[in-house]
Amino acid sequence: MTVPTLGKDLVGLEHLSAGQIQLILDTAEPFKEVSERPIKKVPALRGKTIVNLFFESSTRTRISFEFAEKRLSADTVNVAASGSSVSKGETLVDTARNLEAMRIDMVVIRHHSSGAAQFLGDRIRSNVINAGDGKHEHPTQGLLDMLTLRDHFKKLAGLKVAICGDVLHSRVARSNIWGLLKLGAEVAVCGPPTLLPRGVEQLGVTVLPRIEDAIQWADALNILRLQLERMEAGFIPSLREYNRVFGVTSDRLARAPKDLLILHPGPMNRGVEIDSDVADGPHSVILPQVTNGVAVRMAVLYLLAGGAPDWVSGSGGEER
Repeated sequence: MTVPTLGKDLVGLEHLSAGQIQLILDTAEPFKEVSERPIKKVPALRGKTIVNLFFESSTRTRISFEFAEKRLSADTVNVAASGSSVSKGETLVDTARNLEAMRIDMVVIRHHSSGAAQFLGDRIRSNVINAGDGKHEHPTQGLLDMLTLRDHFKKLAGLKVAICGDVLHSRVARSNIWGLLKLGAEVAVCGPPTLLPRGVEQLGVTVLPRIEDAIQWADALNILRLQLERMEAGFIPSLREYNRVFGVTSDRLARAPKDLLILHPGPMNRGVEIDSDVADGPHSVILPQVTNGVAVRMAVLYLLAGGAPDWVSGSGGEER
């Protein structure tokens, strides 16, 4: 049987096969153990140079990629748009080609324009990893969400996952939808009609009009924040009204027919889409999501660099 490979870039989950997604999740498993070691490092990417090119502000994703790169022993460089030649009028491709002239190996890019990662990957020789592009995709977030679900339920096939909140502006939602459906899960979306993409049913998801419906239907809720920075006026009456109608509260969860797993990609708007007692409650896996994010990003970096899929923890020895 042919073992799947990722190819040159990871720009999204839409065009990956189920086998490729499974490969990343399976490769991430042994990398989870690396982060539990006293010395959190393996020499898998020693000698590789990776540039983190972030045109949007980010804390979790950027730091998670940095941890992943350093735990694989890669050399890393961080470039923010505000401090780069982009702010002086240089194009994205010119920036990347100048970096490539310094003999880099990979670029991790976050950009406000949908399709930026694909655009860049088609024009440079280095591997490109999409760390979020506009309202398109955020593939490593989708992968870490799936790994977290698989950790808890031991499977994804047949699982019912409701994605609740601002689906319209969410690249996380799109990556979750593509990935979960390909691995056999059932996916529903729930939110105000103004915050659901037109024709979202065509992606193969169920639309649930009320948060109570999602709580009754699902095994897990993946709760999205309101992306106020991407909104114009008129999407919701007010934050208080949104919480009243669509907020995930302990009172609502108490009426669920079973215990629901609670996920949130962060950052959270506490008291808006999710109440603090839910975010910090016994069924929340928000912090394990963060932990799994490092392992998933280590797996993606490793596989794109040509690492063997049958890697096991401890191979190559620890770097001391």
